[in-house]
Amino acid sequence: MTTSTTPGTLLTPLQVANRRAHAPHTSMFMRMLLRAAVLRRRRAASALLAMIVAAAVATAMMNLYVDVQAKLRTEFRNYGANLVVVAKEGQALPADALSTVESVLGAKTLAVPFSYAVARTNDGQSVVVVGTDFARAHQLNHWWKVSRWPDAPNQALIGMRAAAVVGPGASPSRQPFALTFQGKAIQLVPAGMLQTGAGEDSRIYLDQSEFQNWTGVAPSTIEVAANGTAADVDASIRKLTQLLPNADIRPVRQIMEGEANVLNKTRATLYASATLVVLTSALCVLATLIGWVFDRRRDFAIMKALGASEHLVNGFFAAEAAALGVVGAILGFFIGIAVAVWIGRVNFHAPVVPRFSVFPYILAGSVAVALLSAVLPIVLLRRVQPAIILRGE
Repeated sequence: MTTSTTPGTLLTPLQVANRRAHAPHTSMFMRMLLRAAVLRRRRAASALLAMIVAAAVATAMMNLYVDVQAKLRTEFRNYGANLVVVAKEGQALPADALSTVESVLGAKTLAVPFSYAVARTNDGQSVVVVGTDFARAHQLNHWWKVSRWPDAPNQALIGMRAAAVVGPGASPSRQPFALTFQGKAIQLVPAGMLQTGAGEDSRIYLDQSEFQNWTGVAPSTIEVAANGTAADVDASIRKLTQLLPNADIRPVRQIMEGEANVLNKTRATLYASATLVVLTSALCVLATLIGWVFDRRRDFAIMKALGASEHLVNGFFAAEAAALGVVGAILGFFIGIAVAVWIGRVNFHAPVVPRFSVFPYILAGSVAVALLSAVLPIVLLRRVQPAIILRGE
């Protein structure tokens, strides 16, 4: 007896048996998986939805984590400097101190020089005058309340309390006033008023070049908004200490510690939220898979009665759980990216860059959660006795 498959080709029964014995069973395995999902759509949908939610939340949190830290650091820079470089007593900062600070801390660092002198008004009252770069100072100190920044020669920014010293006409009428330092006078015009509620209110600010031409005093302080983590800033401080031996480099502890506390709390919140959602999803998947085992006891009993081993049955059930994890990871990943982008635009008014590099971690985590959720159902599955189930007991 022979069997024909194609014209001109005859196979013996032994060849047919060998071909079937060595044929892949992938198609049958996939049909069984699809049949299990189709016949129990509600349970499969609930488990898949739980995996999608877990993967979406984890993706959103992992995408937000890096961007949130960067955006929070940017927001903190709006509150002023987190690092101050001050000349030691009796010494001066070197002429290249500003360029040295910028080269060590990087291109994104904002460094603002300040020079200080005590001048006298026409009636002999003392007032602190500060020379600075107005463009940099404006960028560094967004929190300053300034009515108008100087934009022309011989214009000054007057602190609220300093306005009473230079004369009542300084603020509202923009009348010129004179200051004298070591016998050298300068005529200034108020450009705007400054209010901070701190020491800046008692000072008068001039353009750095005009201040230095008038007083000859070089910058003695550099306020720096340094980017990076606390560890990065500490490393930069050590390097600057070596390069600028005539200066004291001091971190602004309120800013540094406040930034670190907020970042740590944000990190903890993101981790706690993601962990809670993943655990909830795992419990949902666990309940679904347990119900799946009880609903399909007869199917598994028939598989065992037909000769399927415990390993085969357990492997089939684990593959079903892993398939849920894979599909949930793929769908949840793209949903999570969309959620992260939406959160970034709503809360930070800036896009969050999708990080496709986190997908392998999301995929591995989803499969791991699905397989761990399948452990208890597999234990229950091992207790299925074909003879008892098939008798209807």
